[in-house]
Amino acid sequence: MAWKDEAKTAGPIKLKNGWTVEVDHTVCIGAAPCTAIAPNAFALDSNGKASILSTVDEDDMETVLNAARACPVAAIIIKDETGKVIFPA
Repeated sequence: MAWKDEAKTAGPIKLKNGWTVEVDHTVCIGAAPCTAIAPNAFALDSNGKASILSTVDEDDMETVLNAARACPVAAIIIKDETGKVIFPA
């Protein structure tokens, strides 16, 4: 699998729609609902932490947002194009 940014697999990553997605690896517990809901956006890395795939823009933004909402520890942070936090609110 290929990460969106090999140097920063957890992001922050700017998406085509202007949103920024980041996974807080200090919070992520590797429960992986994000990988089930948005398989083009997230996968577990070699440390068992969610990271952002190079195919993240293939999932629609509602799917990515639902993946963030499903995280039991709110480790996925989504900001709009102005930098305002969309999730977690």
